[in-house]
Formats: sequence, C-alpha cells, structure tokens
Amino acid sequence: MTYSIGEVAKKLDLTVYTLRYYDREGLMPFVERTSSGTRLFKESDIDFLKIIQCLKATGMPIKDIKDFIAWCSEGDSTLKQRHEMFMERRASVEAQIAELQKTMEVIDHKCAYYESALSAGTEEIHKVNNGNPITN
Repeated sequence: MTYSIGEVAKKLDLTVYTLRYYDREGLMPFVERTSSGTRLFKESDIDFLKIIQCLKATGMPIKDIKDFIAWCSEGDSTLKQRHEMFMERRASVEAQIAELQKTMEVIDHKCAYYESALSAGTEEIHKVNNGNPITN
C-alpha cells in the first residue's frame, strides 16, 4: 500500500509544505516517485519520517539528520556512528528534561503561591520574607 503526500502529512500531523521541505533538503531519498513525479510513500517511509520527526524534536540540525540518513544508506559499516548519535541525542534530551523539571518546580511553586493568596483573598500573606510577591 502507498500513501499520498497529503495522507502522510495527516498521519504525521505535519504540513505538506514541511514534507516537501524535507524532500528538498534531502531527508527523503528513500521515497519513490511515479514517472510524473508524484511521491509514493510506503509504511516504511512513514516509519522513517517518524524518526526524522523525533530527531527534529531533539533540536538536531537538518545537516546532522542528513548525515544520519546517509549512514543508514551505507549499512552496517555505520552502526557505531548511528548508535553514538542516538546516545548523544539521549543525553541532550535528558538535559532538556532536567531543565524542564526545574521550570516545572518554579511553576508549581507559583501555582501554590497564587492558590494560597486566592484562598486568603490577598497576597499579603506572602510578603513575610522580602516583601516582593514576584520572587516569593
């Protein structure tokens, strides 16, 4: 079974424009085309596009994603590079998660701050330390 670019865009929650951009950037050399140039996506192409989406979500530059695609085309001789790349991505995502956790702690604190101020009807209850409601 094959899918049109519109069907793939819908399946992956991407725009057709994004998929065409990926193609122009060389991120989809695996996608077959008809003699008239229409892209024919297979299920395996969609799976690979999910990996591209994952790498993009980690902040990986297009150039590095292109390198990954080239390594995949080269086969087993690049297994080590691909593994190392994913280990680096893992470390990057772990660092992002840690930063987001710190951000969540601040947000949780401010939610509790405002909940207690709302309950008391004033934020004066928080002005004990330094008198600045923004930093409490």
